[in-house]
Amino acid sequence: MSVLAPYVTSLQAYDVPAGAPAVHRGLPDTSLTLVLGLGRPVDVGWADGTGRAARWSTVSGLHAGPAAIHQDGPQRGVSVGLTPAGARALLGVPAAALAGELLELADVAPDLADLPERVQGGSPVAVVVQALSAALARRGAVGPRAEVGRALARLARGGRVEEAAAEVGLSRRRLGTLVRDETGLTPKAYQRVARFSASRVLLGRRSLAEVAATCGYADQGHLAREWSALAGCPPSTWLREEFPFLQDLGGPGDPD
Repeated sequence: MSVLAPYVTSLQAYDVPAGAPAVHRGLPDTSLTLVLGLGRPVDVGWADGTGRAARWSTVSGLHAGPAAIHQDGPQRGVSVGLTPAGARALLGVPAAALAGELLELADVAPDLADLPERVQGGSPVAVVVQALSAALARRGAVGPRAEVGRALARLARGGRVEEAAAEVGLSRRRLGTLVRDETGLTPKAYQRVARFSASRVLLGRRSLAEVAATCGYADQGHLAREWSALAGCPPSTWLREEFPFLQDLGGPGDPD
């Protein structure tokens, strides 16, 4: 899968056994997400109920609020995390065009419209790797402007917007325009989501105070407020209700 490495942040099959009907949170991240249901479609929408539908494939762009994944039986499928460059190279559209959206794969990348059907048989992960590798060969290794890519990397590491702009030789205003055109988020919002995503990986492995300090929050209270805003719940609630579900999916950020 090395040819896909610059474009795919995670690729994993998941198999969640049946339990009591539940609604799980799909949290903001700096990766776009492609989910393919196996055996049954995936019932997902935004936390406020908008965009909800049972789909065999769902492409979700970058967002700053939680999605709601409805489970009323066993769930099997393949989940793929895509970088903003991956949206262009593999799906043929800029990530900005997908920001805040929940769409069918056929509506985003018509040449991949048969992928939800193809993964139903054989080895689903292998089928997805083959399909995305072929899409990359068709479209070529396209990505954002080099300076935008470097700025996004700096913002994801916690750098201030002013620092990222100066590092790539752009004004803050110009950087803001380019980042919005590429991701659909402002640089500040992208940085906020990146910090949140980094904290999610550490939750359950370190104390909340350590997570807050490591990820650049002012204090534990700041971490809790940001989680309530972006996840719809404080970290303690997510750990109690959602962490076991994420472990069934392979763990936050763990590649297949």
